[in-house]
Amino acid sequence: MNLLKISLSQQKASMALLVGFAFLLGTSIISQGAIIATVIDGVFLQDQAFATIVPLLLFLLGIIFVRASIIYASGRTGIKMAAQTKHHFRKRLLQKMAHSSLHTSLERQSGGKISILMDAVDAVDNYFSQYIPRLLQTAAVPLMILIVVFTQHVNAGLIMMVTAPFIPLFMVLVGLQTKKKSEEQLTQLEAFSGTFLESLQGLVTLKLFGRSKQQKDRIEESSIGFKHATMAILKVAFTNAFMLEIIMMLGIGLIALEIALQLIIFESLSFFTAFFILLLVPDFYLSLRDLGTAFHNGRASMGAAKKVENELENTEDNIQWGHKEFPDEKFPPPIELSHVSFHYHSEDFALNDVSAKILPYEHAAIVGKSGSGKTTLLNIVAGLIKPVEGAITIDGHSLFEYRESNWHQHISYITQHPYIFSGSIGENIAIGLNGQVSRDEVIHAARQSGISEMIEELNDGYETIVGEGGRGLSGGEKQRLALARAFLKKPSIILFDEPTVGLDLQTEAILQSSIQKLGTNATLVTVAHRLYTIQDADRILLLENGKLMATGTHDTLMSQSSTYAGMINAQLGVE
Repeated sequence: MNLLKISLSQQKASMALLVGFAFLLGTSIISQGAIIATVIDGVFLQDQAFATIVPLLLFLLGIIFVRASIIYASGRTGIKMAAQTKHHFRKRLLQKMAHSSLHTSLERQSGGKISILMDAVDAVDNYFSQYIPRLLQTAAVPLMILIVVFTQHVNAGLIMMVTAPFIPLFMVLVGLQTKKKSEEQLTQLEAFSGTFLESLQGLVTLKLFGRSKQQKDRIEESSIGFKHATMAILKVAFTNAFMLEIIMMLGIGLIALEIALQLIIFESLSFFTAFFILLLVPDFYLSLRDLGTAFHNGRASMGAAKKVENELENTEDNIQWGHKEFPDEKFPPPIELSHVSFHYHSEDFALNDVSAKILPYEHAAIVGKSGSGKTTLLNIVAGLIKPVEGAITIDGHSLFEYRESNWHQHISYITQHPYIFSGSIGENIAIGLNGQVSRDEVIHAARQSGISEMIEELNDGYETIVGEGGRGLSGGEKQRLALARAFLKKPSIILFDEPTVGLDLQTEAILQSSIQKLGTNATLVTVAHRLYTIQDADRILLLENGKLMATGTHDTLMSQSSTYAGMINAQLGVE
């Protein structure tokens, strides 16, 4: 598992601690057995006075305390390693998701992504908190015990050597199945999480269309699938534990029988040696059995890590930005599209060989029928998706040579459905700006966007809490809040995906007035559905089936493009 190996290599100090703890644990187990055997032999067979063994008993208490402390410290070190690894995994996943292209981000369910980010990463915990500490302990403790047993009684050591390999052999066979089952479980969990979250988000729509029962059945079916996958893992775990117990009891029984024969029948062993070996043998098999249990959990963690690794390796559509800085004095810069093509899937396309130029301070409009690629082109200008072919250049350089944060610092993108976060209205207006923003600046931006009167009528004013997604605000209020964000940011390039669609004429007039104010010192690029709103645009780009069919002013297109003229006449009701 590459990710897990990389994480282990990055935590060498913790690994060294775990190795040290393993050898200390083996030493404490052997010392504890030797002291107990000495005390029992001295008191019951050698008739020693109790006073003579008090120092040994105190030393035994110290050994027990040290052993418990080592186990605690080893577990704590493993948990610390797990925490660091999970933090690193989540950081990489968030960075990957943040830098993914727009269509890559939208093509999968949100619940599935959350499942990978939370559940799959959490499942990695056992690999570090249990499997690695147990693995290192098993590499040291049984070997140390075996060496000591061989020095005391060769036959017992040989029995241990013959029976011990059955535990790791069975462990590997079970572990292979566990990894597969774990991946299946996480896949089912991802599907269940995605279905459940999707149902919550679309609950109103489901009720209105009478599909809530069908969706409930889908959730139930997904839940049952996850249950069956979980039960399959538990079945493997219980089988694993049962077989390990049988092997361990068989090994201990054979050694006990051999010790009894040598001690009682052949009288070739001393009581101290026999008792000492019997005290060490259970710890020998317990170490192997604990590794078997930890190996089961570790394989499950490996399956989870594989899901994380697959998610991180899926970088095909990630946008790679450069490190070039924009000179502030050159904003707004000229924007040029050169033979830009883009498709969401190999079998279709959204844009095909689009070339156009937008000059500084121009008002450019993108028009066309539904599905012609208008929003896709706007997303390319925004840097949210990267062209499959061709290039978008800003001030003569490829857009993606620049630093992403530097580019987004100079633009605003207002969509048809701007997202409003859970929090106060004031916080939502000021979102995304670096440094402190004064309340006066927020109020001024709200007044310019035409939303200040509505806010001031609220009991808590700018401290009024709005729900996630803008619950409690109308469509027009959300759009005006989004415009207030733009007024506060003062961008040099403003992109609109027709924010006035679905609004009443009065609200639309207010928004259009605010948009004109914003465009005074900026380049405007608008996707237009209501064509009468862009008749004064400096440049209109007409798209049809992903191709740029015509470019020019409204009057030019009316005289030269029958498609454009037909769209205008259709909206005006002219036959």
